[in-house]
Amino acid sequence: MRSTRMGGRRVVVVVALLGPLGVASTAHADATDDAFLKALRDKGISYVSPDSAISAGHKVCQLLDTGQTYTDVAEEVLKSSTLDAYHAGYFVGVSMAAYCPHELR
Repeated sequence: MRSTRMGGRRVVVVVALLGPLGVASTAHADATDDAFLKALRDKGISYVSPDSAISAGHKVCQLLDTGQTYTDVAEEVLKSSTLDAYHAGYFVGVSMAAYCPHELR
């Protein structure tokens, strides 16, 4: 896991998030996936592969579906990645908007 600066923007690679949380493989990206990936890039969050980021986004929703709170999941993302608190919260929020909008209450 690494954090670098590119063009004055903080770039955080979302990889460690996948190990502790587990990953379900995705076959291909669709319009929702493309919008999710663009939202991450626009916020300066990079990833090893689109599939890894998409899988992590879906894992956020799986954790929420088991009854964990937004805060619980954001703390898990914070602990299992190099994202700071703001970007961990953003990652959870954009994951919810893309993959489990029913969780946005």
